[in-house]
This record gives sequence, structure tokens and C-alpha cells, in this order.
Amino acid sequence: MYEFSGKLKLWAIGFMVVGLLGIAYGFISAPKSTEDVEAILKYEAEHGHGHDTAHAADAHGADSHADPKEHADHVEHVMHLLQNKPWSAVYVACFFFMMIALGALAFYAIQRASQAGWSPILFRVMEGVTSYLPIGLGIMLVLLFMSTMGHMNHIFAWTDPVLIDPDPENTKFDKLLFNKKGWLNSGWFMVRAVIFALLWSAYQFISKKLSRAQDDATDNSNFKKNFKLAAAFLVVFIYTESIMSWDWIMSFDPHWFSTLFGWYVFASMFVSGITVICLVTIYLKAKGYLPKVNNSHIHDLAKFMFAISIFWTYLWFSQFMLIWYANIPEEVTYFVTRIQDYNLPFFGMIVMNFVFPILVLMNSDYKRVNWFVVMAGIVILLGHYVDVFNMVMPATVGDRWSFGITEVSAVLFFLGLFIFVVFTALTKAPLTPKRNPFIHESEHFHY
Repeated sequence: MYEFSGKLKLWAIGFMVVGLLGIAYGFISAPKSTEDVEAILKYEAEHGHGHDTAHAADAHGADSHADPKEHADHVEHVMHLLQNKPWSAVYVACFFFMMIALGALAFYAIQRASQAGWSPILFRVMEGVTSYLPIGLGIMLVLLFMSTMGHMNHIFAWTDPVLIDPDPENTKFDKLLFNKKGWLNSGWFMVRAVIFALLWSAYQFISKKLSRAQDDATDNSNFKKNFKLAAAFLVVFIYTESIMSWDWIMSFDPHWFSTLFGWYVFASMFVSGITVICLVTIYLKAKGYLPKVNNSHIHDLAKFMFAISIFWTYLWFSQFMLIWYANIPEEVTYFVTRIQDYNLPFFGMIVMNFVFPILVLMNSDYKRVNWFVVMAGIVILLGHYVDVFNMVMPATVGDRWSFGITEVSAVLFFLGLFIFVVFTALTKAPLTPKRNPFIHESEHFHY
């Protein structure tokens, strides 16, 4: 039985406390009024730096013929972007750690449905990682409610009622959003979100319960139920995950869509979940637990990390290349803004998620070297955090992005919470399943 060490627990709690303080700072320091924004724009204009010095100079008399309404709209727009910044930082970190648990759950269900012989010895690690899912989803639902029905920020632009008001005098009327209001409306949006969270959490709970019940069972009935449940869940998952990606990520850019987007987000969460399973396994083995886990198990997990990294790259390139080559304005704008305003994170993500795994994990021998796999895993996780960052920030904070105290603090808070929940869950049951029909095959897995 695993014991959650006091030192690791203190680190987790420390991360959460420091993270909360940094997040609070981010909200407190955000501009509260247009006067605050005016001061920021003036400072940027006077010091010759910032994100839009032309607008800033115009705002403070450099152009005496400036349109007052245009100026007021610009100041209001900048205020919304800056106010969105702490919300977006929290959202990115929250979604990232939630998707790790969800990706791990999908991988776990695949192992159950395929009746894989190599992986049962890792099931308790997978169940521990997925234990974060209900909590992560709960926080996501709160954020989604506050952002849509609560109108506490402007990160989902389509929640602004002015944009769908067809009044002829309304200059902000958006016909495309008006046509999408049957799908993109706060009530139906939240209903879908709750349904997804309940379905995923129900499978996570029931499957874990059946897995532990199998330890003390006299037959394989629980194992068979888990097999059928996993097969059914995977069918439900592939539909609900796609819709979730449209709602929770793609709707930040409601004028843009990609038919590959659901798969793209899936690949990101899948490789992130597998990577965390691998890192937790290596950590537990280093602490003297999981004695039957060998280099072949680590090698297989690293193979999945490598393979899904290539799959993610295939989807990224397919999505990017077709849109970029077609050069249709309403489609290509999505990538133009990211290349112009997010040049470093956009191309840095490609290096971390594709180039680095190719160089490090292609060699079969390196997949058996624990510290090599850990190094690759950390870079992959950082790369997919940046991937989520790139998907969310351009639409919510525009060119006002930065990676500072709030962003780091949000990551620290959810990292601490994730560690605390996962390693607490690992203490609740023996780390090696006792009566899984394939456990002996898994324990003697070598090649």
C-alpha cells in the first residue's frame, strides 16, 4: 500500500497556497475602469513600447481628429482584454490538468476494452491519475458558469447579448453569432457541460469501484462488467469529447471552425494523460513501490508518448496546412493572429511537442532509460500546456498576453491540487490488482 509522504504533501499544499496568492494578485492588479486603461495606454505611448502604441498615442492627443467613439470602443476593448487575462490564465491551467485526467481515463478505458495483457499492473496508477477528474471537472463547471451565465468576464465573446441583437441601429450586431445562438447560448451550453461531466465522472467512479471489487471477488464478473463498461464509454467519449472541444475551446473563436479540432484536442489530452501515467509510475518505482514494473512497461508507455506525439503533429499539420494554403480570410485569420502575436509560443510548441519527442524517444534503448523518459515527459507536458495557451489566449486576451505571475501561479495551484488528489487516491487501495485475469501476464511482461 502506498503512503503519501509528508514532504510531497507539503510541496503540494505549498504550490496551492502560493498559486492562490498569485492568482489573487492577478485579479487585484487587473484594471477596474477605463481610466486605468487610459493610464496604461498613455504609459505605453510615452515609453514607446507596448501592444498598440498607435492607438495609445491617438488616445492621448497625438491625433486631434480622432473619432471619440472609436477611441472609446478601443479603450473598452483593451479593458476587456486585460480583465480577461487572470480569468484566461486560470482557465488554461484548469483545462490543462483536467484534460490530463480525462486523457488518462480514455487510455485506461482502451486498456480495459482491448483486454491488454501488458498493462494491468499499471491500472492502479491510471485510476489514481483519473481520480482528479471529478474535482477538475467541478472547477471547470464553476469557471464555465461564471463565464457564461454569470457574465463575470468576457472570455466567451458570444455571451454578449449586444452581438445577437438584430436591432437595425445596433452597429455591433453579429449575424453569424445570431445564426449560431441555438447552439451557443449560456443555458444549453451549461446543460451540455454538466452532462459531459456527469458521464465522464460516472464512468471513472464505477470503473474504479469494479476494479477494486475484483480484488476480493471469487469470479471474474466484475472484470467482465468493467470490460463492457469501457467499450460503451469509449463510444460515448469520442462524441462527447468532440463536442466539449467545440464548446470549451473552439467557441472562443466563434467565427472559426475546424473539422479536425475534436481530434486535435483529443490527441493533446491523450498524450498528456499517458505521459503523466508514465511519470507517476517511474516516481513510485523509484520510491520502492511497483516492484513488478520493469523497463518493458516503461518502454511501452514511452512508445505511446512517442506515437501520440506524432499523431498530434499529423493533426496539427493537416489542420494548419490546408487552412493556410486555401488562404480563406475567415479561416486563415485564426493562424495569422497566432503567428503575428504569439510567434514564440506558437512555434515553440511545435518544437516541444514534435521535434523534441522525435529526437529523444525515437531510439528504442532511450525508452528504457527512466531519466530520459522523465525529461521527455516534462517537455511534452510543457508543450501541451503551451498548446492550450495558444488555443485560448489569442481569442480572450489578444495581443495583451504575457507569461507572468498570474499564469505561473495558476499552474502551481492546479499542479499542487493535482498532486494532492492523485497521490491521496493512490493510498486507498493496493498498487497491484490482485485478481485481474491478466495480472500474471503483466507481471512477467518482457521483450
